[in-house]
Amino acid sequence: MQQFMSQLQHLLSAQGGGPVNWDLARQVAASQLAATGDPAASPYERHAVEEALRLADLWLEPATAWPTGIRTSLAWNRNEWIYKTLDVWRKLCDPVASRMVGAMGDLVPPEARAQLGPMQSMVATLGGALFGGQLGQALGSLAAEVLSAGDIGLPLGPAGTAALIPANIRVYGQGLELPEDEVRLYVALREAAHQRLFEHVPWLRGHVLTAVETYASGIRVNREAIEEAMGRVDPTDPESMQAIALEGIFTPEDTPAQKASLARLETALALVEGWVCHVVDDAAGERLPNVVRLGEAFRRRRAAGGPAEQTFAALVGLELRPRRLREAATLWAALTEHRGIAGRDAVWGHPDLLPSDDDFTDPVAFATARLDLDDELATFDFTAPGGPEEQPPPTPGPSDPPTPQP
Repeated sequence: MQQFMSQLQHLLSAQGGGPVNWDLARQVAASQLAATGDPAASPYERHAVEEALRLADLWLEPATAWPTGIRTSLAWNRNEWIYKTLDVWRKLCDPVASRMVGAMGDLVPPEARAQLGPMQSMVATLGGALFGGQLGQALGSLAAEVLSAGDIGLPLGPAGTAALIPANIRVYGQGLELPEDEVRLYVALREAAHQRLFEHVPWLRGHVLTAVETYASGIRVNREAIEEAMGRVDPTDPESMQAIALEGIFTPEDTPAQKASLARLETALALVEGWVCHVVDDAAGERLPNVVRLGEAFRRRRAAGGPAEQTFAALVGLELRPRRLREAATLWAALTEHRGIAGRDAVWGHPDLLPSDDDFTDPVAFATARLDLDDELATFDFTAPGGPEEQPPPTPGPSDPPTPQP
């Protein structure tokens, strides 16, 4: 009985004032990584990462209209990735978790709530602990797959910090049967491109994260799934609480507003990833022997999502896959061809200038839509004769009669 109370207290402790027990999430993720292995980056790997990011920035110079966005270059282990990105995960997951915790409270019959009194707060604490434990497992699995700070398309890390995860890059390169240094450089190119984009488009970070949050706010809770999961809890076995599978309790609402929100999210993710893919492939050019193979492997990887990303999507109802990645990359290529590099990147100047989902179907039409008008305005002589020059109206003096109104 004493062991049960100790385990239960540990499970319900350190709530932290929010709907998710993030302390527990961090502990579960760290424990999972300790079991599978989390090698620290060696001095050689740290130097190799710094050199790869430095070279990547040099290659990107002629391929983009912006200077570097990197202020710090780091090699992270898997635990560091979790720790450095946890603030963004908190912002994305708390709204979803709060609805799950609320739904768990609603499972208590109204007549029983008055009898529970202060004990009812334990329901919220239990919900936060359950979600924290599940989220910790998902983040631990994701940390074993991601290759860099911006690998899944979201600005998860600190602004201006480019980070690679050498242990994961090594495993990924072995799977592709390609030299590790070549894979590392390609990952560095993608990370450096992400940093340029988010550094020099100041509104983009908030735009992407808001798109994710807006979509998450429309996800509904499957109360039947929660009730079924809670029915599997054995009060005499605290480990049964940690083993509850919460996958599938969140589903998007089938409403026009939620569908529009999903379309905005998918378009935002596709535009970011499409730009990165296009710019990186252009910068690598003939420099990397296996650039075509690497580019195709990364496109498939981002379009399908890894096992951990799929687990995360099932847990919180958020799919972070850019479904129209190839179409977006084709659109950026068309913009480069018809408007040049500066004209292509100028499209990021304001959210209203970005292509919509419908523009993906005819990238050339979008790329050339305003070229004629731009050319006319660029060559038009506004001082040419042809009529009297327009003068500003005179400023009325104190004794002048008032200007008649039409």
